[in-house]
Amino acid sequence: MTKYHAVRDLLLDRLETMTPGDQFPPERDLAQEIGVSRMTLRRAIDELVAQGAVRRRHGSGVFATGPKLDQALAASSFTEDMRARGLKPGAHTLEFEVSPAGTRVQRQLQLSEGEEIVAVRRLRLADDEPIALEELHVPRRLLPSLRADDLENQSFYELLHQHGIEISSSVQTIEPTVVEAEGARHLGVPVHTPALLFERTSRSAQGTPIEFVRSVYRGDRYKIRTELTMPAPHTPQPVSGKARQKP
Repeated sequence: MTKYHAVRDLLLDRLETMTPGDQFPPERDLAQEIGVSRMTLRRAIDELVAQGAVRRRHGSGVFATGPKLDQALAASSFTEDMRARGLKPGAHTLEFEVSPAGTRVQRQLQLSEGEEIVAVRRLRLADDEPIALEELHVPRRLLPSLRADDLENQSFYELLHQHGIEISSSVQTIEPTVVEAEGARHLGVPVHTPALLFERTSRSAQGTPIEFVRSVYRGDRYKIRTELTMPAPHTPQPVSGKARQKP
């Protein structure tokens, strides 16, 4: 193990006893405490910044960010997910528009040509910290009276439930991306910060498309968790039949 990797692990151990927002000692003091050069310490901190374990604020210092929020690959809403962690979910509506569906959204929601959708862009929050940018598309005929205020700090799935609409299944894809300039401004991260792009189409029990969602989650605050099970070992089956004697 290289020296800076050892320093990185020492800092990770230290983070276990810190809470989000706690500040590391000044670089000079911390390097002296650990017994390494400031260059080695800075390299270790740079790696922790890249991992999202700490945040560097120029002119202020280095601060703990807390563990990443992990999402299991299972059907759940953002609101339910945050509540299950003991965090306060939030949603701030940035854009709200009613218009004919574009070609891609029309195909995802199986709409007729010219059929209107409600397109909503929201900033999703956890304990008031920006976590994701969400673009929601829903056929207007499902919620003809929907307004922008209805989705302010409100779960869309709970709103659907209030109107007697239930989501039964979803197909979701996840791929790496980076945060563009406008998204970086809303999420409070540098431009081109690594992120996760989620795209999801959800349907009712009858197979009717309900929503098409495109969300960009901060890579420094979010990760995916999967639970894997190993298949039972294959047991060779005995060969049946009579053996033939060679002539």
